[in-house]
Formats: sequence, C-alpha cells, structure tokens
Amino acid sequence: MRVIAGSAKRLQLKSLEGLETRPTTDRIKETLFNILQPYLCDCEFLDLFSGSGGIGIEALSRGAKEAVFVEKNPRAMEYIKDNLTYTKLDRQAVVMGTDALSALHRMEGSKRFDIVFMDPPYQNELEKQVLEYLATSTLLNEEAIIIVEASLDTDFSYLGDLGYIIDKEKKYKTNKHLFIEKKKA
Repeated sequence: MRVIAGSAKRLQLKSLEGLETRPTTDRIKETLFNILQPYLCDCEFLDLFSGSGGIGIEALSRGAKEAVFVEKNPRAMEYIKDNLTYTKLDRQAVVMGTDALSALHRMEGSKRFDIVFMDPPYQNELEKQVLEYLATSTLLNEEAIIIVEASLDTDFSYLGDLGYIIDKEKKYKTNKHLFIEKKKA
C-alpha cells in the first residue's frame, strides 16, 4: 500500500497483516480521490475506522489542512503513527485510539469536518450508528461529504429518514463507496 499523489507520493505505508484491517487497494483509493480531489484543499478530514491510516494520509498528502484518525485497535494505531511520521504529515494529524462513537462524542463542539470517511467492519451496522449520530451532530460543516465504504449488500434504505441523500455511489467487485450529504433545507 502506498500514497498515490501529493506531497508523500509513492511512499510505502505499513499495514497490519491478516484480516484485522482491509487496506483499500491503490486502484480503489485512486478512484475515490479522483472524486474527492476538488474538495480536499484546506479541508478538515475525519478518517473513522482508520486501519493503517492510508485514506487520511492520502487526504493530507493531497492538500487537506488536518486529518483526525480514529482507530480502536492499538496495533493499528502504532502503524498510523509510524506512517504519519514516515510521510512527515504527523503535524497535521490528530490520532485517537478509541471507538468511533466515543471519538465523535469527545470532538463534539470542538471540531467541524468537511469530509468524513468511514470503513467500518462489514455487517455490524456500525456505519448506521455513526450516521445516526452525525445526523444531529455539530461535527459536520454545512457542505460536508460523508463517504462510507461498505459491502455491496449493505442496506442504506434508512438514509432518507435520517435526513441524508446519496449524492453518488461507486461499486467495485466486492464493495462500494457511498457519497452521502445532508438534505438541504
């Protein structure tokens, strides 16, 4: 796994071996960031369920002002810290070693994000819990984009009830990215 573009272009990142994390492949990451590129400059980026930190690091490398990394696995947290130091992006990063909902509660009132990316373990409805929380939170800027990486069969029929719309959906072989926004008033 490597950084695709920006200030840390081509640098290799460390990631956990095995099935504890599912690093996003370079090809999928490139597609994702081709879509996000117009929104990255000076944005506040939240990387939930960060794994090795590859998505947040890519965002920083491509111009995000700051990225917050949330990962509860202590071994993965060490990889995130090592990767941030190696890419020299650690000064623009906040690393939180806790579960996603606890992190969101802690940041309430002190942070606001332009882009939220989450890649939770599949089939646990963790993305639904986060989206329910964010629906009434002050953590999102008015034009915020939420990207959820999920299995192809994950049900998102509840989004309208929470006040969201799907702006875009990108399907791959085994998973998909949903680009979600709050409905405009």
